[in-house]
Amino acid sequence: MELHRELNALKKTEYPWLYEVSKCAPQEALRDLGRAYGNFFRRVELANQGRHKGNVGFPRFKSRRKGLGSFRLTGSIHVEGSRVKLPRLGWIRLKESDYLPAESEAVHVLSACVSERAGRWFVSLQVEQVQEDPLPTSGPPVGIDMGVRTLATCSYGMEEHVHCENPKALHAGARKLRRLQKKLSRQKKGSNRREVTRKKIAGRHYRISCVRSDAMHKATSEIVAKAKPPSLRPSVVALEDLNVSGMMKNRRLARSVADASMREFRRQMEYKCSWYGIELAVVPRFEATSKLCSRCGWGKTDLSLSERTFHCESCDTTQTETKTLLTTYLCSPGVPRRP
Repeated sequence: MELHRELNALKKTEYPWLYEVSKCAPQEALRDLGRAYGNFFRRVELANQGRHKGNVGFPRFKSRRKGLGSFRLTGSIHVEGSRVKLPRLGWIRLKESDYLPAESEAVHVLSACVSERAGRWFVSLQVEQVQEDPLPTSGPPVGIDMGVRTLATCSYGMEEHVHCENPKALHAGARKLRRLQKKLSRQKKGSNRREVTRKKIAGRHYRISCVRSDAMHKATSEIVAKAKPPSLRPSVVALEDLNVSGMMKNRRLARSVADASMREFRRQMEYKCSWYGIELAVVPRFEATSKLCSRCGWGKTDLSLSERTFHCESCDTTQTETKTLLTTYLCSPGVPRRP
């Protein structure tokens, strides 16, 4: 608040152009700055106590040369079918219609965040909405095995398996991206042609991100059966707890692991399961689910990584890793679960 008072005093003398924009943008920026320093000092205190590992994260200056970033607006915000009204900006036409929630008795708009990425402008709304408790689900449980070659392999039983393919967006666009990066390195800094190439690279990265995000949302929505009634949605979803940061340290697999976005897949499964009343069971990281038979519990200690199917020598059962993951741990005590 002291910085905000100093900024208001400087508006009349050094920064008169601030009167042309909404006062909410610098206010929210100062709030973000205060939150960043608060988190920094909190991590410093934890580091001094030996309870924090790694970098404490001093707030970094966000230059507009690296991107226009975003700004947040509060106050009078109204939404119609194909346009939105923002403070001091007025009515702005939207490229897509009927995807922003209109203000009503059940929905109260709190703020709007305007951001820019690769030459495209986006607006997102923070709303307060009363949501009803989800109905209980009674569908068959699902076990999910994540990988690099296949994004997710879902097991619904002994014979029913569904494969969610990995689009490998970064691998598919790596050749074009590599050419543009080489072209950018040869061009003179500050030239117009270099700026054109930089925008092409930004657009390429944006396309890769959109392809990956689209595949992720389609896969998670299909698993939780978003468009189906509660009786057909899975009652429990078993998901393994992967050490993604440790997998990224392997230089031969780091790019493929990053392209698969395994942590983002788990994040979407967590909130979508809570939305639709599905129980999420997180299987512990060091449990040998691949080496145990889901029917009799027999274990195979010498199972190699190249063996993609499990053959039980005790009951002569052949199964995949997802079946073991699903059957062994859905009914086992001590498995961390999220409602």
